[in-house]
Amino acid sequence: MIRINNITFSYRRKADDVLTNLSLSIEPGAIYGLLGLNGEGKSTLLHLMAGVLTPNAGNITIDDVDVRLRRPSTLSKLFIVPEEFSLPEISLENYVRINAPLYPNFNRDDMERYLKEFGLNSNINLKGLSMGQKKKVFISFALAANTPVMLMDEPTNGLDIPGKSTFRKVISMAASDDRTIIISTHQVRDIDKLLDHIIVMFNHKLLLNEPISEISRRLAFVESNDAELVEKALYCQSSVAGKSLVLPNDNDDDSEVNLETLFNLAIEKPEVITQLFNHKNA
Repeated sequence: MIRINNITFSYRRKADDVLTNLSLSIEPGAIYGLLGLNGEGKSTLLHLMAGVLTPNAGNITIDDVDVRLRRPSTLSKLFIVPEEFSLPEISLENYVRINAPLYPNFNRDDMERYLKEFGLNSNINLKGLSMGQKKKVFISFALAANTPVMLMDEPTNGLDIPGKSTFRKVISMAASDDRTIIISTHQVRDIDKLLDHIIVMFNHKLLLNEPISEISRRLAFVESNDAELVEKALYCQSSVAGKSLVLPNDNDDDSEVNLETLFNLAIEKPEVITQLFNHKNA
């Protein structure tokens, strides 16, 4: 269980807050999508959760232990894949030998399996790899660490189209009932089929925090040029098929969530999201 308790953070004392009085509970056994425009504080939040940054106020706990203490027992439960990273110019074998002992649940067979899905093997040297290859290797190692908390910041940046497809596959392979995976991205199409839960940040605050099932229960996503439906729509945007609409789901019908349309609704009409979800995310 991750608890984010009234955190406020700014990078400089007199600078505007990046996050303001943010509270959030994150349960195990789900894949969370952390969405928001650039500059909303998504990366900052992940680094606060990892204990890399310290909030100006409030705290974040994993299993009731404050992450700012950076206890080995806490750090071994989480892994962060930042958007930008570097790897040492050594063999992957040596990298694993040095770093795997930090993660008690690291599984070499899992890493080999993920690497194979990405078209790689463990008999490689990290020196000279392209950025995309390095990301594939790092993601494979990160998932094989089998930490209860996995934090990923823009993980599909730098991956080619087949790599993005494989990323979705290996995340599905790594998911489990006792693991929390949080993926921050603005490339919503890369992860839309993966997610169990959506978090949207707007104006440096929490706007939406709901499971996909609840969003689907309240909203209907349809492609239609029907004038009557367009008139009723909470949100409408042009698409290749005509118009992508978000409608009230008055009949509780099953509706597959169009994550891109939902995100556009949230940032263009945040008041609609607040009203629909009972102001509890305002």
